[in-house]
Amino acid sequence: MSNRAESAPQEGNVRVVGTAHVSADSVREVEETIEAERPDVVAVELDEGRYRQLQGETPDDLDAGDLLRGNTVFQFIAYWMLSYVQARMGEKFDIQPGADMLAAVETAEEYGLDVALVDRDIQTTIQRFWRRMGFVEKLRMVGGLAFGVTDSRVVGLMFGLLVGIVVGPVIGLFGGAFGVTDALLARVAGGVVLGAGVGLALSFVGDLFLDGDDSLLLAVGGGITVAMVSATLGVGSGLVGGFVAQAVGSMALGLFVGALVGVVAGSVFAVTGLDVEDDYEELDMSELTDKDVVTVMMEEFREFSPGGAEALIDERDAYIAHQLVALRSQGRNVVAVVGAGHREGIERYLANPETLPPMESLVGEAESSGVPWFKLFGAAMSVGFLAFFVLLAMAGVRNEFLLRLFAAWFVVNGVFAAGLAKLAGARWSSAAVGGGVAWMTSVNPLLAPGWFTGYMELRHTNVNVTDIATLNELLADEQRPIRDIVSDMFDVPLFKLIMVVAMTNIGSLVASILFATYILPLFGAELGGVDGVTRLMVQGATRSFDLIVGGLT
Repeated sequence: MSNRAESAPQEGNVRVVGTAHVSADSVREVEETIEAERPDVVAVELDEGRYRQLQGETPDDLDAGDLLRGNTVFQFIAYWMLSYVQARMGEKFDIQPGADMLAAVETAEEYGLDVALVDRDIQTTIQRFWRRMGFVEKLRMVGGLAFGVTDSRVVGLMFGLLVGIVVGPVIGLFGGAFGVTDALLARVAGGVVLGAGVGLALSFVGDLFLDGDDSLLLAVGGGITVAMVSATLGVGSGLVGGFVAQAVGSMALGLFVGALVGVVAGSVFAVTGLDVEDDYEELDMSELTDKDVVTVMMEEFREFSPGGAEALIDERDAYIAHQLVALRSQGRNVVAVVGAGHREGIERYLANPETLPPMESLVGEAESSGVPWFKLFGAAMSVGFLAFFVLLAMAGVRNEFLLRLFAAWFVVNGVFAAGLAKLAGARWSSAAVGGGVAWMTSVNPLLAPGWFTGYMELRHTNVNVTDIATLNELLADEQRPIRDIVSDMFDVPLFKLIMVVAMTNIGSLVASILFATYILPLFGAELGGVDGVTRLMVQGATRSFDLIVGGLT
């Protein structure tokens, strides 16, 4: 008993203050608590990078390897979207996001108190958060965040666009079985050509006489109208034919179907109230720090993504508690300022520190759980692509034919990847590198031509996290025309880099779809169509087996 009595005074204590990160009431509570307690240390839920950013310091440039490696681009986009939603909430309630943490730091400095940064590095948290989420959870999260960034109808149309990109090639391959004739495809393709021409002309004229987005709306609306009327009446049937008519016509029909799906989806999203922005418009900020409300919010997120909640909430509770237990064991009196959602978990660990998981389990990169289906799929695609050429060669197909087939694959992938990269603002050298490797990366999802284009771009420019704040400011301006906002966003190095990477990858993906849908059948016809190609591959496999067996005997 005497030993415990002697050691007790040497241990400090910790008071945990739970705050809402965009609440003015939280700022006052933090200032008043620190002033009343006058602790030895004020611990804040910040890491070094976010602390420097709140202090107004210029953050370090982002490392190119970290930004372009693996899924890091998607993680960074998710971080940007979360930042945007928080910034909009702060604007709504007239408070700077992170003002509670900044108030804690400034009040501590005012009274000459030490400040401890007790949160885990944000990049580690985002990486572990992303890796712990399942594929479906990631799709749901990105979709849900998209509702906070834009109107639900726009999200619906984007969804429809993706549907159209898939439906178009399907129509090109199997449309004949559903009554889609070559004549219909020629009419649609001709309408598209006329519509595109009229749209460009209206855009030029509109820029002379109209302001804002009216010129863009006139060009898009007029072009689509002319395309639909022309296709219906068959006015432009003779403008294109053959392969071009088949490709353009089927893709146009696919996008039309996708647009209809998008309109329906957007309407459903709007009617069912899935718009995140509408939700936070009705929030009462005083309720965000209420224990019961926060508990409900945390449990809802845990049901949505158990793995994500573990990385974003539970692990950080434990990490922060480790830091606070260490300060307390040094005899320091601490006021810890944390988000309200972390308060209960941290206090539970402080009361029972023996239940804390080892610190080494909370840092470093998280390992994905389950079967690595994506890697297996990538390996299967690479093997299948190689096997296709090898088996045809073993079946006796002429080298000249195989070279022409490979050249077509190389050119189509290169043109689309490089073209879309250049459209996104890439330098010619960067676009050429991305286009040059697109043939190889398109058969292996573990690689991406956009990575190579991005690395080339980063030889000429630097990006840092302040670019996110710039993007948030541009997106928050609801008065300026959309074209001006988008143009300014491309002047932000981070956005331009992401778009260059994304457009290069999209170009390679679209090229692969078009090649498989429209070009490969042209080559296959020389070998007797699908049946002929299948027969040759079986023949090549048989010869390969015989050679292997013969070599072993």
